[in-house]
Amino acid sequence: MPTPTSKRLALTRRHALALTAAALGLGAVAQPALAQGGYPNKPITLVVAYPAGGDTDAMARLFAEKLQGRLGQPVVVDNRPGASGIIGSAFVSKAPADGYTLLLAPSTFSIAQLVMKTGPGSGYDVLNGFTPIIQTVTMPMFVAASGASGIKDIKDLVAQSKAKPLTYATPGSGSPMHILAAMFTKATGADLAHVPYRGVAPAVNDVLGGHVPLTFMTLGPVAPHLATGKVKLLGVADTHRSTLAPDVPTLAELGYKDIELTAWQGLFGPKGLSADIVKTLNTHMNDILKMPDVVSKVGTFGGLPLGGDPARLEKSNAADLARFGKVVKDFGIQAD
Repeated sequence: MPTPTSKRLALTRRHALALTAAALGLGAVAQPALAQGGYPNKPITLVVAYPAGGDTDAMARLFAEKLQGRLGQPVVVDNRPGASGIIGSAFVSKAPADGYTLLLAPSTFSIAQLVMKTGPGSGYDVLNGFTPIIQTVTMPMFVAASGASGIKDIKDLVAQSKAKPLTYATPGSGSPMHILAAMFTKATGADLAHVPYRGVAPAVNDVLGGHVPLTFMTLGPVAPHLATGKVKLLGVADTHRSTLAPDVPTLAELGYKDIELTAWQGLFGPKGLSADIVKTLNTHMNDILKMPDVVSKVGTFGGLPLGGDPARLEKSNAADLARFGKVVKDFGIQAD
């Protein structure tokens, strides 16, 4: 005959088993990726085709940290710079399509091969060599003047340049900033000379120091210097004003309707990545991009979280390749 103690032990065991079953059920909800063929069951490599320290690298490290917490596996950022991003991108295009090698690419991904002297076909197929997963952020681009230049607005910029040619700084020949400047020059008739730098930091530093009067740049690198007056935003090359700088007019508002170039970043995998893995990563990234701390951090880089389905990234990539490929050809733009 069961004693009171044995009854209590039996109840305790049943209660423990019930709690364990509930915990396992909750775990299945919290980690949907683990229910899809065991993915992931080993570390994931997130490739950045640029040096450490830039915007893409910073975003990659932010997303890697968040993905790691959700997937239960390490997500390691691997910087593979060189040839305007072609080296790192080509590496991912040739990786196994198993979800363990991914690429966080900026919008230069779409045009890198067009501006390299080796031309299209060097290393990977922009449109067909990857699996789009999600467009992570959009980064409005601005026309900005050094405070030391005395340039008041876009109209003043154009007038001054016609009286005496002005120089402008970008992170390099063939960069989106260079392409935007070419579009701006054509639309406004401004007389501008390009001064390419090897990266964002040296370009911005020379504008801050007053050595170069102008730059075409995303907001993040110049934002800390707006309050001091070392840099002034003159216009944004987007269809609408940026919520990050709502007082800055669009170039369309100022009468230049054909100047629009917004930088973006997107997560890609090798060609042939399974639909289940794409869905898992897309779902997690959409959730991550809604986190308040992520929204805030992305804002410090001058970006706005985007998200959406893989088709959104695929369309943006194809549209940029077609549109900016024409600009590259018309202006004979090449990377250094």
